[in-house]
Amino acid sequence: MTRLSSAALCLAATAALCAPAAAADMRLMTGPQGGVWVPLGGQLKDIWEKAVPGLSVQSLPGAGIANVRAIEDGKAEVGFGNSISTVDGLAGNAPFPKKHENICNIASLYPQYFQMLVPADSGIKTVKDLKGKAITTQPRGNTGELITGQLLKVHGMSYSDVKVSFVSYTDSVEQVKDGHAQAFTLGTAIPSGAVMDLASARDIKLLDLSADLDGMRKLNPGYTLVTVPKGTYPKQGEDVKVIGYATHIVASCKLPADQIYAMTKAIADNVPSLAATSKTMDGLTPQIMAEDVGVPFHPGAARFYKEKGITVAAK
Repeated sequence: MTRLSSAALCLAATAALCAPAAAADMRLMTGPQGGVWVPLGGQLKDIWEKAVPGLSVQSLPGAGIANVRAIEDGKAEVGFGNSISTVDGLAGNAPFPKKHENICNIASLYPQYFQMLVPADSGIKTVKDLKGKAITTQPRGNTGELITGQLLKVHGMSYSDVKVSFVSYTDSVEQVKDGHAQAFTLGTAIPSGAVMDLASARDIKLLDLSADLDGMRKLNPGYTLVTVPKGTYPKQGEDVKVIGYATHIVASCKLPADQIYAMTKAIADNVPSLAATSKTMDGLTPQIMAEDVGVPFHPGAARFYKEKGITVAAK
């Protein structure tokens, strides 16, 4: 009996050592409450767990910059990212303290829109008009917060020239509603639920940022101009140009290629269900997913794109 028990224990120990523990415990970093990354993360969790036998995904709140840091430091395996800040992470540019070398691209998903909202009667027309005003943006570590600081820098200002609150979307909306802040900045998809909430309480104006593009591109060449079509928000009577970048999924380069291949394929195979969660995903194709945003692809993702006739730069 003792010999049988010992043998059984040995077999159990061997099985435990051979079991794919990493595959059964994947941490997915999403975004702040009120943004689209949280519900999309929940949908990806379901899709990936069905696509990869034995995979268990834990969905966690996060932010664009913080997610890249978490993957690099081994505190997460997969996360949402913003192309501009991920590129900064790979290069070791501020706010990243070092070059991040364990970050691989999986797929681009949709364009992001950096939006600056002010009360319609505020008299604020450009970023330079914010000097001395109270503004609200996301907590440090969010890409929207980083862009806010860069826009101020383009105009020769810093956070010391404004009264800034680093809070959630919900708190930002309340501050502008109550008149405690004269501007609200955020980087997200359109239409933003937080902006719609604010617009339901008071008239707001979305600032045109097209004049700021050249200055922003000197800080990060990945910035582009994107258009918020008229009618996106209540009483928005014309198209508005704002600063744009791409949302993408990044992962630890150490993850198995077969697993990442299955996860990448699962995204492409489940676009309708993802689009039902967020309209930003409507029309996603392998060609869009394979967009070059300056971040090398994981070999597993590259294999999927190659099967689709798309050549990408892999790690």
